[in-house]
Amino acid sequence: MTAHAGPITIDRAAAAASLAFPRLIPALRAAFIAGAETPLRHRHALAAPGAAEASLLLMPAWRGRQALGVKIVTVFPENGALGLNAVSSTYLLCDGATGRHLAVIDGNEITGRRTAAASALAGDYLARPDAASLLVVGAGHIAGMLPAAWAAVRPIRRVRVWNRTLAAAEALAASLRQQGLDATAEPELEAGVRASDIISCATLATTPLIRGAWLRPGAHLDLIGGYRPDMREADDTAIARAGVWIDTDAALAEAGDITQPLAAGVLARAAIRGDLFGLCRGQARGRATADDITLFKSVGSAIEDLAAAALVHADHAAGTP
Repeated sequence: MTAHAGPITIDRAAAAASLAFPRLIPALRAAFIAGAETPLRHRHALAAPGAAEASLLLMPAWRGRQALGVKIVTVFPENGALGLNAVSSTYLLCDGATGRHLAVIDGNEITGRRTAAASALAGDYLARPDAASLLVVGAGHIAGMLPAAWAAVRPIRRVRVWNRTLAAAEALAASLRQQGLDATAEPELEAGVRASDIISCATLATTPLIRGAWLRPGAHLDLIGGYRPDMREADDTAIARAGVWIDTDAALAEAGDITQPLAAGVLARAAIRGDLFGLCRGQARGRATADDITLFKSVGSAIEDLAAAALVHADHAAGTP
């Protein structure tokens, strides 16, 4: 048996350097066109007396014998009070032909960037071409990536940030200004929604934050945060008023913003207009008119992680970026 070196380790900074949004978004588009095997993620509840339920997620994906990988994720919702990220993850990339472990990559950077990139990818089909104002709902790791992702597909000129804690919104807005964006904290969520072309939500809310009555004609609502059936970021009115798209069929089982309206009869399965596979392959129609209200619900897919990890590893193997 031939000996070989173990997997290389690629840290957060190196991963980020390979995953600029103008490069990552097209890579995700290509991945959804090509397809991959992505079993429904394994989610294990981690219950503890007196604490919010935490989760352990396992997300594998492979494309024939070309690529193979798995992401291990832990989600501890109360970590914010400790000054820690709620989500921690690591990605293991393997050789698709032999199974040999190639790289262990910072999963938080992959998760955040591919999540923001997937929203922008969907938004490239669903948001108005002239959408210039963005409201970011939330102030965490992924929320901070959303303006740059949206700016890769739309002419974003104004960014507002709302968070339950105004100080956190102000801190994120200040960081975005340092990146050259016209960003301000928004103290009133309703006012921010009514003033924005794109509303992008990245929270761990379990009760709806966004009211459908606030959405103006032509708005695009992007729902990222809810990954369990008991989590909601938008109310039933938003679901009823909007054309609804999802990232993958996993949203039908995992996302409260979809499962609850389906169960209540607010949303019919046949009324869901498509997913990212259909949008990218031209099999599902996106926005039809300038006044349409569009809604995209994502729960994340292992196909996105695999595409991002492959980009990172290719750069490392080539000695770039």
